[in-house]
Amino acid sequence: MMTDQDSLARRNVAVLVAAQAILGAQMPMIFTFGGLAGQSLASNACFATLPISMIVLGSMLTATPLSALMQRHGRRAGFVVGTLGGAVGAGISAFGLLHSSFFLLCLGSLFTGIYMSAQGFYRFAAADTASDDFKPKAISYVMAGGLLSAVIGPQLGTATVDAMVVPFLGIYLAVVVLNLIGMFMFVLLQIPIPDRRAFDGVIARSRIELLKTPRVLVAVIVAAVSYALMNLVMTSTPLAVVGCGYAKIDAGHIVTGHVLAMYAPSFFTGHVIARFGVEKVMAVGLSILAAAGAVAIAGFDLMHFYVALILLGIGWNFGFIGATTMLTGSVSPSERGRMQGLNDLIVFGSVTLASLSSGGLMNCSGSSAQAGWSAVNMAMLPFLVLAGGALIWLAARPKEV
Repeated sequence: MMTDQDSLARRNVAVLVAAQAILGAQMPMIFTFGGLAGQSLASNACFATLPISMIVLGSMLTATPLSALMQRHGRRAGFVVGTLGGAVGAGISAFGLLHSSFFLLCLGSLFTGIYMSAQGFYRFAAADTASDDFKPKAISYVMAGGLLSAVIGPQLGTATVDAMVVPFLGIYLAVVVLNLIGMFMFVLLQIPIPDRRAFDGVIARSRIELLKTPRVLVAVIVAAVSYALMNLVMTSTPLAVVGCGYAKIDAGHIVTGHVLAMYAPSFFTGHVIARFGVEKVMAVGLSILAAAGAVAIAGFDLMHFYVALILLGIGWNFGFIGATTMLTGSVSPSERGRMQGLNDLIVFGSVTLASLSSGGLMNCSGSSAQAGWSAVNMAMLPFLVLAGGALIWLAARPKEV
């Protein structure tokens, strides 16, 4: 039965779904072609994915400040700052491409990370005004908005990649326009700013105490591993596809399939979590990520790329949405801003390392694109063992009363 609280939550979810679909389209655009743009300017092929890594680094560095800004001034303020960061970043990157400056391309990518960080908080914002029963569904629906971004982003990227004389310039100019128009959607968002007086006398746990809480710790580990491994493989995918002799448009279609797989399950992930439990869904997600790596190593036909990247997207969806649901249910409102910022700092810190490693593994760990692609996928194993072990440890602990 829908409560008055959930009526407001559904309105906010609708706004956030639209933001995820429209503004979120810039991420698959840049992730599909950013590595190729970097490769065209970098003096060393090992640094081809550095622009992608700078996006994730920017996201990591701004996660905590953005979370604090939202706790003090509201979600809307943080999301508008995110779109401004995305517009400025794309503008600097476009200027860098125009003047063949790899440094400016990377600097612009760092600013783009501000948008990526803000987008990461859409899922938390979905839960702010939702009842406990509606929270996993609200999170899942907002993530499902990425389904449209999976179609819009790569297709818009394919349409603009060669629209200018300077390759890839059209992509970044389109992203500038997308951000400047998209920021006005947040006028419709109605999430009350937390009343600090309501927390007077409430003892909130410190960051260390929060991380010592088993469910919080496991949620952070699984979120970090799921996102980092997805990024590790996805960042290298266009380089691997083109390196194996296929066209850039093939890379775009494969990434489109991957991003569709990331978000399509979101229509039912929340319901699956409510029915079977968040721990089981997270475990299935990690298993599917392992299957993605196995398929990628098995061969280098286009079909292997498609299947591996689709499995990678589904595994990320189950692992990341499950971890987000576990985290939101493990902290109090007074701890929300502190823990969400810390969580995304850790998550995107891990993703930064994965992204930095991706280019090196892909281009500098073997004599061929095939060898590099295999190295990227084999690197997933120890981190899957870590996350799987954390879930087993949590399941083996006595149930908390």
